[in-house]
Amino acid sequence: MLESLKQEVLQANLDLVKHGLVILTWGNASGIDRERGLIVIKPSGVKYDELSLESLVVVDLEGKIIEGNNRPSSDTQTHIELYKAFSEIGGISHTHSKYATMYSQACKEIPCLGTTHADHFSGNIPLARFLTDIEIEDGYEKNTGKVIVERFKTLNPKKTPGVLVSGHAPFTWGTNAADSVINAIILERIAEMAMGTYQINPEISELPRYISEKHFLRKHGPDAYYGQKKL
Repeated sequence: MLESLKQEVLQANLDLVKHGLVILTWGNASGIDRERGLIVIKPSGVKYDELSLESLVVVDLEGKIIEGNNRPSSDTQTHIELYKAFSEIGGISHTHSKYATMYSQACKEIPCLGTTHADHFSGNIPLARFLTDIEIEDGYEKNTGKVIVERFKTLNPKKTPGVLVSGHAPFTWGTNAADSVINAIILERIAEMAMGTYQINPEISELPRYISEKHFLRKHGPDAYYGQKKL
């Protein structure tokens, strides 16, 4: 079942390791088949070098295991909440990458300081709030997804394909699992460059909005002209 999606999700998880975004078992990637309403996700606590197509888990949008002998990632309910709320996305990555996680732990959004950021994310990298003690005790992972969705009430998840969770770490998403990994790579680099920028000049201001909007729209706007035309 879902062999093509399994291959995509397996590669996405391996790419998180390849690009230095996860160590040990700190993170996961998933993908969804929208027509069937089924999600393929990394198994909980399994080392990346032990992952295989057979070890991946298929769940439905209620979290019920449809296929697989392993328990799905402990973050499965977070992924489910995001898939339910953001109908445009097809893949999600969760990492504890160094610099983005530092911003999460510091409870600071990442402002748009330069065109590298503006090319890929519209506006700041947003920060979702801390969960309450009740939210932690009753459905922690599900409520993690809910506070992310709450933060995006006035944001477009297609224009801002990632978030920092206070005291936790980043989540990114995209059109598929591979795209979510690309956005995780970009987010980590943006976080690293922002931290270094503030070290060089603590008084630096955000990139002027007319510049940031130009850079985002030339790649993602209705009249985008970056790259080659798709045939």
